[in-house]
Amino acid sequence: MSSPRKTALVTGASQGIGAGIVKGFVERGFNVVANSRKMTQSTEVAASDHVALVDGHIGEPATAARVVETALSRFKSIDALVNNAGIFFTKPFTDYTAEDFKSLVATNLEGFLYVTQLSIKQMLAQKTGGSIVTITAALARNPILGVTASVPMITKGGLETIHTAPRDGIREGRHPRERRRAGHCLHAASPGYPQGRDGEPVADGSAFDGQGDRGRGHVPDRRRDGHR
Repeated sequence: MSSPRKTALVTGASQGIGAGIVKGFVERGFNVVANSRKMTQSTEVAASDHVALVDGHIGEPATAARVVETALSRFKSIDALVNNAGIFFTKPFTDYTAEDFKSLVATNLEGFLYVTQLSIKQMLAQKTGGSIVTITAALARNPILGVTASVPMITKGGLETIHTAPRDGIREGRHPRERRRAGHCLHAASPGYPQGRDGEPVADGSAFDGQGDRGRGHVPDRRRDGHR
């Protein structure tokens, strides 16, 4: 008797890395709920028996709730979440406006917070483990001279921190080792180049088996893979 298909949520999924992650999950036998502001207009990801599309800004609590509700009503579980939605633009530090900062926070931070909270609650209720992957940015730890991205990196650096420091209440286990033993894993992936160290396309990554193990292709993680 075959085991039921696991379900992954992917944000920022209409094109590029996000669309590649959706396809990778489907190829590995997952159901997927894919989200972006105009997800149903995507030319790279189409709805199917195993792929549900949800339009909306993931930085809005109502959109995050709709993504989770779609997963549970269509596929009955949440086993993995890939927080791929994010925006990035460069300006001299003194030129960033209040609206620029609000936009960065809404997508990069609120877009992580609401859907991750709901996903973790569901994973804990299921008691079957789960994986959460957040796409950050190599620039958050390795700034490049001439790339004026200090303000966007405030948000990306925050995402790096929540995935590396001991967290209060983010899981039943209080320390990363305890969380791994409980079957829950968090990863912060920092794609900084068109290809990974061994020439693997970055978009081939984040296809995990639902228990935090990476597949043969993966998004490079500097802490894990020794990237500098």
